[in-house]
Amino acid sequence: MASGKNFRQEKRMPTCYVMATAVVFVAFCLIGAWVLSSPSESRAAEGSQNTSVDVKENVKSKSDVGSNESFEDIAGDLTLENEEKAEETPQQQTEIKKESSEAVTEQKAEEPIEKKESKKSSKKTKVEEKESDEIKSDVTDSEDVSSNEDVAAKPENNIDFDSSGGKQSEILTETKETSDSWETQVSESKKEKEKVEQEEKEKQDDQAVEDDSDDETTVRSSKKSKKKSATQDVEENEDPDETAVSSKNSKKKTAASDMEDDDDTDEIATSSKRSKTKASTQEGGGIRQKKQIDWTLCELNGATDYIPCLDNVKAIKALPSTKHYEHRERHCPDQAPTCLVPFPEGYRRPIRWPQSRNEVWYANVPHPGLVSYKKDQNWVKKTNDRLIFPGGGTQFKHGALHYIDYLEQSFPKIAWGKRTRVILDVGCGVASFGGYIFDRDVLTMSFAPKDEHEAQVQLALERGIPAISSVMGTQRLVFPSNVFDAVHCARCRVPWHIEGGKLLLELNRVLRPGGYFVWSATPVYWTGEEDVEIWKAMVKLTNAMCWKLVAKFVDESTAIGAAVFQKPTSNYCYENRKKDFPPMCDEDDKPDAAWYVPMTACIHKIPDEDERGAEWPQEWPLRLTESPAWLSNQKGVYGKTAAADFRVDTEHWQRAVQKSYLRGLGIEWKNIRNVMDMRAVYGGFAAALSSLPVWVMNVVPSDAADTLPVIFDRGLFGMYHDWCEAFNSYPRTYDLLHVDHLFGKLKKRCKLKGVIAEVDRLLRPGGWVVVRDKSEFVSEVQDYFESLQWEIRMTFSKGTEGLVAVQKTKWRPESSF
Repeated sequence: MASGKNFRQEKRMPTCYVMATAVVFVAFCLIGAWVLSSPSESRAAEGSQNTSVDVKENVKSKSDVGSNESFEDIAGDLTLENEEKAEETPQQQTEIKKESSEAVTEQKAEEPIEKKESKKSSKKTKVEEKESDEIKSDVTDSEDVSSNEDVAAKPENNIDFDSSGGKQSEILTETKETSDSWETQVSESKKEKEKVEQEEKEKQDDQAVEDDSDDETTVRSSKKSKKKSATQDVEENEDPDETAVSSKNSKKKTAASDMEDDDDTDEIATSSKRSKTKASTQEGGGIRQKKQIDWTLCELNGATDYIPCLDNVKAIKALPSTKHYEHRERHCPDQAPTCLVPFPEGYRRPIRWPQSRNEVWYANVPHPGLVSYKKDQNWVKKTNDRLIFPGGGTQFKHGALHYIDYLEQSFPKIAWGKRTRVILDVGCGVASFGGYIFDRDVLTMSFAPKDEHEAQVQLALERGIPAISSVMGTQRLVFPSNVFDAVHCARCRVPWHIEGGKLLLELNRVLRPGGYFVWSATPVYWTGEEDVEIWKAMVKLTNAMCWKLVAKFVDESTAIGAAVFQKPTSNYCYENRKKDFPPMCDEDDKPDAAWYVPMTACIHKIPDEDERGAEWPQEWPLRLTESPAWLSNQKGVYGKTAAADFRVDTEHWQRAVQKSYLRGLGIEWKNIRNVMDMRAVYGGFAAALSSLPVWVMNVVPSDAADTLPVIFDRGLFGMYHDWCEAFNSYPRTYDLLHVDHLFGKLKKRCKLKGVIAEVDRLLRPGGWVVVRDKSEFVSEVQDYFESLQWEIRMTFSKGTEGLVAVQKTKWRPESSF
């Protein structure tokens, strides 16, 4: 009996044990299934909100590594490991991330919280140590030295581009920090497993730790459908004349190489579609509501070619006199216009350089007046749907290149592209001189009055040739003193000799000591009575100014001649003149002051030996990257010596352009010709683009540190301007606008909407704007761009710094374009 009793008891005990085990196992399975299924819904919603907050917390903690850190470029300096990761195709990367996400999810469910926290702390410490070693001191903000806006840092992000080659599709990575709810669920599941299979748990923990050390990056997709759409979302080219991009996969590979990094991600990148549908954005831990911005078309005569400061009819009518071309000077409205300039009917993407030098679409610049006015001078002709530029003209009977080469053959000392690099072309016409001398490594700033001959400057810019609408009237030209290597004037009818030589003295102000004035006009080679009298007056004036006539010649094949005058290199002649005429300028007359400064009929002294302008720059291209000698004794805008600032600025933009602008933003550089840097400092951005067939208008704000002479000394050019007013250029004349830490400064002085309207006016449809600024300002201007329905191709932030790259569309309010 005893034996039977024991037998029954032994049989009942396993039954209870099995039932209890089964109940626990079933409960565990249900909890596990719930844990695995919940992230795609509940955690996705939380993750989308917490991601940006977590990122900002990570950024904040990393900013303590160096107080002077700031955003430099998107790509940063990639490690070899990250470059190898980028070699994988986007499809392979997506599959690997999916497998990694599923595997890590199962392993993390069994990993003790203590070990996870320890590993996180260890990772974070390693990253901070690594960053503190790799951070490089770089360029800071020119107006606020302590802000250090351009210090080189190593960004860490993981961004993929869609097959369109430029548009960033979706965020493919999130921060390694999971939400609190996810941590809670993992903790509950862990406790259930500890009660049932303690021994198995320990083995799995060991395996999880081993696997985690092999795979450092934890990637969780909020929705699998987003990953799928990120590789399939292809945006069609807006311009019907543009063909599809043929090397899409290679562009994605390049972009991934620029942007790939490990799981300590502290950058945020958003796609154009996501940014358009988002109702609000996270900023500084709060919610920033997007502005409701409405736009209207400009409704006035000639609105398609509207230049606000040159077309102010009310101000022009109120002028007491137009004798000195006051009506062609700047007269800006009291409030910057906020309307959008309409497109000409049939507007098309401009023809690419260098073909554009010879022909442009007539629909883009539909002005037949110049064709008719200059029909006998071989300037421009209309053929079907195009305007053709033969490269000739009254002075260029055998073409502009023949004329350019003949000048150098007759006067070899001018040395195009070596000694002479930067030229001012007065009364440029359609700027064929500047367009063809580009082949001789010479950069020409061409200008002519607006509407003197219909749309001549607009035609020059449409051709891809540097030009501005300007006039020599009562105001100084918007350039510093002693900066142009030469000044050229072909068949210009400017009365240089009248009113004490005021206009020629203005050219003397901007001409570099030892520089040449090339005058190719009829008084040089015609023998008519009027021409002879003008020539005599010109010789008398130039002698009084201490200019030396160094050459005079006539091309027998064209009967066109030129005279070359040279500005003195010292004050010896001025000090020994018999007559003080033209008079020397007063000491308080600053030669570099040029923004709304009246023109004066006086001579500024030649700079002393240790001053800027006394020494001729090195030959091109050495002058591009070598610091001018006079900078060694100057204080830079970033707190260091100017020479040190110059070096750091040059190196910074070389890195940024190579790693980000040329590869990471998706810009089709074959479509880029006319570029503007709206806030140039030392011209480093333009210098970094010097190997490309582009030209850059470097604009130095009129209220900023005067660094424009440095830009000229390195063989580049630019001008002063106040961006609270309109620029002296026709609409749709630039392919790329670069805006580095400008909008935040402008907000203090003028309405941002007016500035954005000016950006829209200058930019061609299909053109790009790249904005770098404090994140709060980047977010604000992004709202404006979205209200214009431009394509947000890239947004990016690191710490307090941000970047947005956008592409202009053909949208117009209540317009069919």
